[in-house]
Amino acid sequence: MKKIIFLSILVAALLIGAIVYSDISNREAAAGNPYGKSSLNPATIEQLKDPLYDNLIMPEELQTKLDNKDEMFVYYYSPVCEHCKATTPVLVPLVKDMQIDMKKHNLLEFNASWDKYNIEFTPTLVHYKDGKEVARLVGGHEAGEWKTWLEEQKKS
Repeated sequence: MKKIIFLSILVAALLIGAIVYSDISNREAAAGNPYGKSSLNPATIEQLKDPLYDNLIMPEELQTKLDNKDEMFVYYYSPVCEHCKATTPVLVPLVKDMQIDMKKHNLLEFNASWDKYNIEFTPTLVHYKDGKEVARLVGGHEAGEWKTWLEEQKKS
């Protein structure tokens, strides 16, 4: 009986220790992040040093640019979306080659943006002009489809 009690206490202590360690590790990894948040989803933390996920735009900056009637492309994605994981390595080099300043907005960290910008699926690339949406391309596509769409948007 004493062994069972001892083992139960040991297992409980290990579980509590693992939870505390995980929380501390998350906070340390998130420290000084571009999101300005004290805690991030582990999938976001994994992307912090990935150059494919630079050029982020936070909700306040996005709204300011729309209010200022800026023209821009915004890539709405989620770090846990399999389609985004397949699309980003295709799309990011393409926009760089085309000299397009594509901002990236992480919907996993900013859930309110789903409704605010009428995003139904990820990935979604939206072209804004004069502060208003003029076109969007949703889902995973081949490089040629992305390029054609982007060229059409640059002409408009």
